[in-house]
Amino acid sequence: MTKSVVRKLRCAVYTRKSSEEGLEQEFNSLHAQREACEAFIASQRSEGWVLVRDQYDDGGISGGTLERPGLKRLMADIEDGLVDVVVVYKIDRLSRSLADFAKLVEVFDRNGVTFVSVTQSFNTTTSMGRLTLNILLSFAQFEREVTAERIRDKVAASRKKGMWMGGVPPFGYRVENRKLLVDETTAAHVRWIFDRFIEIGSCTLLAREVGTRGLGTPRGNQIDKKYLYRMLSNRAYLGEAVHKGDSYPGEHEAIIDRETWDRVHAILQESPRKRAARTRAETPALLKGLLFGPDGAAFSPTHTRKGGRLYRYYVSQTVLKHGAGACPVGRVPAGEIEVAVIDQLRAVFRQPEIVAGTWKAARVHADGITEADASAALQKLDPLWDELFPAEQARIVALLVERVDIGPEGLSFRLRMDGLGGLAREMLAGDIEAAA
Repeated sequence: MTKSVVRKLRCAVYTRKSSEEGLEQEFNSLHAQREACEAFIASQRSEGWVLVRDQYDDGGISGGTLERPGLKRLMADIEDGLVDVVVVYKIDRLSRSLADFAKLVEVFDRNGVTFVSVTQSFNTTTSMGRLTLNILLSFAQFEREVTAERIRDKVAASRKKGMWMGGVPPFGYRVENRKLLVDETTAAHVRWIFDRFIEIGSCTLLAREVGTRGLGTPRGNQIDKKYLYRMLSNRAYLGEAVHKGDSYPGEHEAIIDRETWDRVHAILQESPRKRAARTRAETPALLKGLLFGPDGAAFSPTHTRKGGRLYRYYVSQTVLKHGAGACPVGRVPAGEIEVAVIDQLRAVFRQPEIVAGTWKAARVHADGITEADASAALQKLDPLWDELFPAEQARIVALLVERVDIGPEGLSFRLRMDGLGGLAREMLAGDIEAAA
């Protein structure tokens, strides 16, 4: 006859007592719980149950929390595969919270561990015990869903009353006693951002200027174009609370007035392509991509409005990245530098040695052009310049100028000889007069 082999089941006893009263006694409540559990394990010896040596006890700790040293050690040993059965005196020794109990059972199931309560005939090693457990877990799921619904309803009701419901406060506000209060230092930056956007109409350019000012998000991150769009669309700055797309009067003070908000959103309603085209049309940049500083960094065009007047500048990328003072020539007025370059360029047209070089370059690209033709063509451009459209002036500058370098001592530029030849050819063909 063959004898069936009984699988050994390693049983861990868990005990808990809410108060510390009586723990100093030689035989206390924890000892009584453990004695009853060990006796139950001994009665199941024929089923292969054996007691593990480690003790998992929590004295003076409430069952309403999972932050218990003994319980944490037990869960760690379960995850390590050292326990097969958890034995307690009563279910509430493990947890008084149905939601917490469900979390523990999830860990038990994931590791193939069963659960036994010796005084309540609760044993998940049997089919009836598993049925009872499933019923309890169903009620736990129901409780979680009902709790979530209550929270959502409370948040909705609170938002409709204009209350702040937590989270990271918008830039320009701080939280005190669960209420939004205006932080005057950062609120001044918010007002500047809104006003500046009305002036330039571009979040891309605005993000550069914000970076130059060294402004960052409440979490210390860089303020980029996307963050600016969210700021400009955040109705909290109007003193409103928003819930699921609907706005309600908020309890907090507004930072932006309605007129400013409406002007910003009138601009935002335009397509980004139209706004970019309008910005470029209002701020021509003849030297875009051509101007470089003493450290070799490129200069980018930017502009501002004060008192209804437009002021244009070229700003070093070094300054934009590292702040003012990072470059000896950080920002120059656009009008002055452009006039200086154009004056030198027009002076080139009158210099015979340059005209000779132009003719040689032009001769490579177009047969039949004589040096006299090249000289006449370029000299003809000088008086015609002021009559050209800005876009045509920018095209000619890009055609003729390879690079402009600016430093504390002044500026210098390199010409494109092939561009000079091509320009002479266009002048002879009459194309540029037609653009004037």
